[in-house]
Amino acid sequence: MLKIDAHQHFWNYHEATHQWINDEMSVLKRDFLPPELEQLLTSANVNGSVAVQAHQSEDETLFLLDLAENFNFIKGVVGWVDFQSPELEERLNYFSQYSKLKGFRHVVQDEPDDSFLLRDALMKGVSLLSKHQFTYDILIYPRQLQATILFVKQFPDQKFVVDHIAKPNIKKGESKSWSKLIAELAGCPNVWCKVSGMVTEADWEHWTYQDMQPYLEHVFDSFGPERVMFGSDWPVCLLAGEYKQVKALFESSISRFSDSQQTQMWGSNAVDFYGLK
Repeated sequence: MLKIDAHQHFWNYHEATHQWINDEMSVLKRDFLPPELEQLLTSANVNGSVAVQAHQSEDETLFLLDLAENFNFIKGVVGWVDFQSPELEERLNYFSQYSKLKGFRHVVQDEPDDSFLLRDALMKGVSLLSKHQFTYDILIYPRQLQATILFVKQFPDQKFVVDHIAKPNIKKGESKSWSKLIAELAGCPNVWCKVSGMVTEADWEHWTYQDMQPYLEHVFDSFGPERVMFGSDWPVCLLAGEYKQVKALFESSISRFSDSQQTQMWGSNAVDFYGLK
């Protein structure tokens, strides 16, 4: 069975560049590069990965593309570009030369404006993606779900994926508002969902499968096995668990599904969504 880790990161650590890594996250204050992940994937019988931007610059995009060129197991890259730039179309034309560049992401979760995705300039930029067959990763908190629903409905032909199931507060067991809105978002057939980043939204030291189960079941029921994919969120997951623990969590959560459905969720959904080779 083909297994793809559809969400992981690389970086050469610099304090100024990675300011989001605070003292509580000191385990992340070092370089994380392909040889280390390649060993973990091999040990876990995972066949490849999608590298996702962790810093908002075109240099980051080029850094990830360079790594993908040199490491075959990196099957795709989700980079960053300024969607509000008047030169966006020119930049998209430039980036179209890179076959492993599959899409883009903006760290919307850090934007103080909960309606950031609905800004005219940003929506104009996103409208250009489908021309180049680029995808868009949505990184948000639950408070931004309402605007996200309005946003994706403007682009029925654009492929979107929600990162980290929209980051509900699993540690506090909060789900009411999230569950209603994530189900509404899943009603848009052009939106997929990554089962990723959950352990870091839970109690880092004491999370259990039972803490995750209600959220997992709701995502599976809402999106169906044909629009769900696995992501480790390595190395950020190391704040709360090793790679093998994150993989085991996903493995347990999909065990009730048929073999063909598990095949979709482990790999073929990611291949289809991102157009991986």
